[in-house]
Amino acid sequence: MVETDAGIPAAVQALIGVPQHAEETSFAIEMGYVYNTCAAVQNGNPLFWDEAAAREITHGWIAPPTMMSVWFRPHYWVPGASGEKLALQLHFDLKQLFGMPEAIIAGHETVFGAPVRPGDRLRAHQVLRSVSEVKTTRVGTGRFWVIDLECFNQREEFVGRESYDCFGYRRESP
Repeated sequence: MVETDAGIPAAVQALIGVPQHAEETSFAIEMGYVYNTCAAVQNGNPLFWDEAAAREITHGWIAPPTMMSVWFRPHYWVPGASGEKLALQLHFDLKQLFGMPEAIIAGHETVFGAPVRPGDRLRAHQVLRSVSEVKTTRVGTGRFWVIDLECFNQREEFVGRESYDCFGYRRESP
């Protein structure tokens, strides 16, 4: 594998800043998922349960902003699909490219944009923002990388970005 001056393989360097793994929600956003999610975490915010409150505060129903990544979680099984579909596929691509079988999410940050509303169809893509030099931590030797999941609605409005700070590594031999 060809490496750059920083020791980052050229195949990985070519991914930095380039949108990857574009996807769209497989169904329109709907309140049934919102109710189930809110019930599961006992979120009684009237904004998500009371239509009058939602109209007054946000000019209609919205999904909890924290549900943004929920809409892109692949179902375990879908008719006609073949192969395994993974959330945050770029992360798994990098593990393979670097030959690092282990990885953790070391940090996560979310930026919210326009509210997600029932009936919206969302699309997203993943962008590799950075890759560190080789580092050794308590869990092993590897690299940190930052991946952004950028989300938009059918009106091309930015609805949010989730940034994942990941560490791919090899465990040290005992």
